[in-house]
Amino acid sequence: MALPRTPSFRLDGKRALVTGGTRGIGLGAAVALAEAGAAVTIAARTASDIEAVVNEMAEAGFTAEGVALDITDSETVKAFVGDVEPFDILVNSAGTARHSTFGDITPENYHAVMDVNLAATIFVSQAVVGKLLAAGKPGSIIHISSQMGHVGGPNRAVYAASKHAVEGLTKAMAIELGPYNIRVNTVCPTFVETELTARNLSDPDFRSWVLSKIKLGRLGRVEDLMGPMVFLASDAAALITGTSLLVDGGWTAE
Repeated sequence: MALPRTPSFRLDGKRALVTGGTRGIGLGAAVALAEAGAAVTIAARTASDIEAVVNEMAEAGFTAEGVALDITDSETVKAFVGDVEPFDILVNSAGTARHSTFGDITPENYHAVMDVNLAATIFVSQAVVGKLLAAGKPGSIIHISSQMGHVGGPNRAVYAASKHAVEGLTKAMAIELGPYNIRVNTVCPTFVETELTARNLSDPDFRSWVLSKIKLGRLGRVEDLMGPMVFLASDAAALITGTSLLVDGGWTAE
């Protein structure tokens, strides 16, 4: 009898692009993919931050490079991706949040959130997918969504709307790109301790409310997301597309 064998979680020979890869969840994604053998390109706005991360990753023995890129500038993104070899893996990690009550939402804050969380996700993916299709290559697209793409929360109407939109985008992309063996999924974290969440989580009442919703009783860490991202990028997830991997400590279980 021939025993089944676990597909590889390794990413050797793969090229990966990670947006927002200099801090928080994006940095975790970049390191995780590099640890699994991928050659990682980090895209972010600030050249000095990119240089610091790339140098540190190189010192750790990882293959990494960086590009200073405004991901909301779709033409610049398209030009960059068009000039390099296709990326087998894309992690859309760059994101932003501007929280307020529903009644206090402003057009400025709405567009600031949607431009990064939704529009950039669409057009960075479009550029990467276009190269994969032209080369006839398979791929894995991973959008960093949120538990707020599945539920709502106080003072988070625009953020939740952007992430619900990413969830719908993911399903539609999976349907269109499945015939080309390009998989599209989301990773949906709960509140993770990063620079982006530090101010809100410093409020004792808010922190207490968050912890009351997480069934495992603790906040997320960047490390909690690294394994899931490697999994979705690898052959171990070869039949997974159009779905969400909720890394939420049980928040959405009710």
